[in-house]
Amino acid sequence: MNFQQLRALREAVRHNFNLTIAAEALFTSQPSVSKQIKELEDELGVIIFQRHGKRLVGLTEPGKAVLAIANRVLADAENLRNVGREFSAADAGTLTLATTHTQARYALPHVVSEFKRRFPKVRLVMHQGNPPQLAEMVLAGDADVAIATEALDHYPGLLALPAYTWSHCVVIPPGHPLDGTERPTLEALAKYPIITYNPAFSGRTHIDEAFTVHGLVPDIVLTAIDADVIKTYVELGLGIGIIASVAFDALRDRNLRWLDAGHLFRENTARVAVRRGRNLRGFAFAFVELFAPHLSRVAIEKALQGEQ
Repeated sequence: MNFQQLRALREAVRHNFNLTIAAEALFTSQPSVSKQIKELEDELGVIIFQRHGKRLVGLTEPGKAVLAIANRVLADAENLRNVGREFSAADAGTLTLATTHTQARYALPHVVSEFKRRFPKVRLVMHQGNPPQLAEMVLAGDADVAIATEALDHYPGLLALPAYTWSHCVVIPPGHPLDGTERPTLEALAKYPIITYNPAFSGRTHIDEAFTVHGLVPDIVLTAIDADVIKTYVELGLGIGIIASVAFDALRDRNLRWLDAGHLFRENTARVAVRRGRNLRGFAFAFVELFAPHLSRVAIEKALQGEQ
């Protein structure tokens, strides 16, 4: 067997058994992927995939065991390459980050700027998506590090470490009836149309939870993944906004008023996630430490080893 066969297996599963898409990911042809899979089955003497006609529809029980081992072998091969790169070109390479819009827009700019100053030869690639998508990117090896508030700690294959905590705030247009309110209540907020995050983003679960606990049904008229979009529609008078406090800038958002909502909704924790069993390059550890100074290389490696 060879790495090509193992990659064909992995990509076929990763792309929901669609060999055409798997072939595109491997920069080869669909017949070539089919051939690699068939040769692997013949060599191992087991049927890896369930089939409906010529179409793959799932994994057999032996196939699940083979896939688990294949993933470990490919991960170890990548770790070996990273070890080589670390010693041959410690300050050069590619760091792929998966994160949400809120983190990319508000929490990361100064980190990215300082990182590029320290590691000018490192190419930084940033992918954005919802937290489950980010987790899958890291698990699949398509990203080195994920940063998000939701979901990252729900995946056993990831080590998700707390980076910082943050709270929500309410944004309103000047002259709104709530303008000047020092400690708004949930009952007061529920009287107005609300614009806030999509359920998968930026602590939305804590917003929903707070209203539910108090027996309130908020009138959520618009949701978005982007705090800038929320603020834009608040400025247009379509409702009041509930956003991450880090997303409010008093200088840029001069057409809005800020109300503290830390007492209304539970604190949120932004996390940094890496895949268990993956060797990170030194500059990846450096990036994480720039973002969250308490997450040093030593701290992350101890956590990966299961130490407290």
